[in-house]
Amino acid sequence: MRAFIAIDLAPEIKSAVEALVRALRQKGGDVAWVKPEAMHLTLKFLAEIPDEEAGAVTALLERIAAGRRPFLLKLKGTGTFPPGGRANARILWAGIEETSELMEIQSALEAECEKAGFSREDRAFHPHLTLGRVRTRDGLEPALRELERNREIELGGMSVAALTFYKSLLSPSGPRYEVLARTELA
Repeated sequence: MRAFIAIDLAPEIKSAVEALVRALRQKGGDVAWVKPEAMHLTLKFLAEIPDEEAGAVTALLERIAAGRRPFLLKLKGTGTFPPGGRANARILWAGIEETSELMEIQSALEAECEKAGFSREDRAFHPHLTLGRVRTRDGLEPALRELERNREIELGGMSVAALTFYKSLLSPSGPRYEVLARTELA
């Protein structure tokens, strides 16, 4: 199964992000927009794992969550990946503030997953929500200008009280996520 560990978004955050996506979508462009119900902050993508490893991942999450208190997550700004210019934009995103609590929990998760035999991520962690994936450059410029206009937008904040272990089911209509475990922070 394809699996990942994430932070779920509060309904009011999803609403704010959905309004931003609506404004971007109205500008046109060949973009696969992420559905609001599918939005989350991925902390660790595990890729394909055997079903029997789910228990070990849940135990790992419980160890990480045990010593951590809920913390504030703030969404601010927009941008593109890869960084460095709109000409090569492949991913349109909303930013998440890099607080010490968020970065520490992600770092601990990366280290614990590596100890458990999962590959370490090659790239540095840049917290963000994917808004859309660019299919082609056709008609994309107006959406990119709108994204730039919202470069400093504040989309709200929420308390993070749990980590969620997901199974990802791919289909022609887009991915569907199934919760395997939700682990509360201490």
